[in-house]
Amino acid sequence: MSRLIAPSVLSADFGNLQKDIEMINGSNADWFHVDVMDGVFVPNISFGFPVLKSLQKHAQKPLDVHLMIVQPERYIQEFKDCGAHVLTVHYEACTHLHRTLQAIRIAGMKAGVALNPHTPVHVLEDVLNDLDLALVMSVNPGFGGQKFIERSIQKVQALAQMRKDAGSTFLIEVDGGVSDANANQLFEAGADVLVAGNYVFGHANPMAAIDAIKK
Repeated sequence: MSRLIAPSVLSADFGNLQKDIEMINGSNADWFHVDVMDGVFVPNISFGFPVLKSLQKHAQKPLDVHLMIVQPERYIQEFKDCGAHVLTVHYEACTHLHRTLQAIRIAGMKAGVALNPHTPVHVLEDVLNDLDLALVMSVNPGFGGQKFIERSIQKVQALAQMRKDAGSTFLIEVDGGVSDANANQLFEAGADVLVAGNYVFGHANPMAAIDAIKK
């Protein structure tokens, strides 16, 4: 089982992004988690291609791009060109999910699907073998700093069981309210990748915070 940590750039200091990129590069984190929001699918707007291009230039670890946008299939090639390694779309935002996942893979990226807190994991049954990653949202998408939804642990367990039953190999990622207080429970439930924003960037020692989650 993997124990990967993906600090969320959304919580970084945009007045000094270079410093935080270099911190992640030098830390035991595994990926950069990049939240792209359009103000339509979620009530917040984050950033787009110029910031991603800047990240691509300086990041020495894979970019894990999470699209909280409507009609994400419109921008698959652009995100590939900006250096996305994993591209995750929301189940709730995709009318043609299977087609979108295929297009992401054809473009040369890992394909992920995110589920909002109210969406049951069984909706992924028919695309399990088309996934490289399934993302369980453990807060409502759109804003950082929210409280972890405890029910997410059961969702991770159910998804891990589905993966086992199907003989699939996709990674399970959890995003929202992750800290050293729940990381071990999530890993034990079957998670492979934990996204952490406020806990890492709000910590007096972000590198130590990453290590605390990982260990």
